[in-house]
Amino acid sequence: MKTKQWAIVAYITIIGWIIAYVKNKENKDTFVNYHLEQALGLAVAGLLWSVAAGVLLSIIPALSAVFSVLGLLPLIFMVFGIINANSGVQKPVPVIGKFFENRFVFLQQ
Repeated sequence: MKTKQWAIVAYITIIGWIIAYVKNKENKDTFVNYHLEQALGLAVAGLLWSVAAGVLLSIIPALSAVFSVLGLLPLIFMVFGIINANSGVQKPVPVIGKFFENRFVFLQQ
């Protein structure tokens, strides 16, 4: 597979991320590394968002409609990441992408 395809696979579930990570360990590519960072950061942020939303919804159930719409944000950011990977650009995902650039040192080794 081409590097663009491995970068796209990284965004599709954590299993896809692991497969892209293992394949990238063989052929070290900075483009794939960048999108591995973005995808892992997005997964971590999505998990934190889910936990925070669950806690807030248990306290204030009236906000369920708002959180059901805001719960789509990780999916929307994932689509942006896939579009960037398919376009061949190293552009961070909106809002949270800059925070995860060069954060995961183990990907650089």
